[in-house]
Amino acid sequence: MNTVSNSKHLSALGLMLLVISAEALALESPQYTVVYEDERVEYRQYESHLVAETVVEKSSGYRSASNEGFMRLFRYITGNNSSQSKIEMTAPVQQTPASEEIAMTAPVQRIETSKGWSVAFMLPSKYTLETAPLPSDERIALRPVPGQLMAVVRYSGRWTERNYEKHKSRLLESIESAAVETLGVVESAAYDPPYVLPFLRRNEVMIQVKSLPASAPTTSLAKES
Repeated sequence: MNTVSNSKHLSALGLMLLVISAEALALESPQYTVVYEDERVEYRQYESHLVAETVVEKSSGYRSASNEGFMRLFRYITGNNSSQSKIEMTAPVQQTPASEEIAMTAPVQRIETSKGWSVAFMLPSKYTLETAPLPSDERIALRPVPGQLMAVVRYSGRWTERNYEKHKSRLLESIESAAVETLGVVESAAYDPPYVLPFLRRNEVMIQVKSLPASAPTTSLAKES
C-alpha cells in the first residue's frame, strides 16, 4: 500500500513540475543570442525592449525590496494604470542596486537616485513607449532598454542576497580574469515564482560588457556585430 501511495505521490509531483515548467516557458522574456560562452560565463547579445521600473529604498533590504518592488509592478500590470487594463506577465523579474545612476525614461537621460534597489519587469513586445499603459503609481517609470551585450552567470536556488552576492563575485572574477571591460552595475534576475522548487528555479546575475573576451573565436565576434 505504501509503495502504491508513494508512486501516486511521485506521479503527482512529476505532473506538478511539468505544469510549472510549462507555465514558466509560456512567459515572454527578453530576446537574446548567445554569442560566446566559457566555463562560467555566457555572453549574450540582447535585443532592445521596454521595462516598467521602480526604485525601492535600500533601507528595506534586498529581499523586502524585491517583494515591495514586485507588488508595485504587479499592481501596475493588473490594472493600476491609465487604461485600467491587464498586461501579460513576463520573465524575469530584475533587480539592480540603485546606488549608481539609473536610467529612468530614456537611455540618454539619467537621474541620481537615493541608495536602494531598482526592480523591473519587461513589458510584452507588442507595446512601445507610446502605446504602453501609463502607471498610476508615480514611483513606476517606463524605460526603453537598448540592445546590449551582457555577461551572464546562471544558477538555481532561492533568490536571496546571499546567492546574489556569491554569484555576483563569480561573475566579476571571471570577467576580470578575461580582461573584459564592464559597463554599469550587476543585475540579478529571477524567472520563476516562489512555489517552484529551489533546485528547479532559474536565476541569473548579469552585467553589460563592452566586448567579448580576447579568447573568443572570430566567428563569435562577427556574430556579435
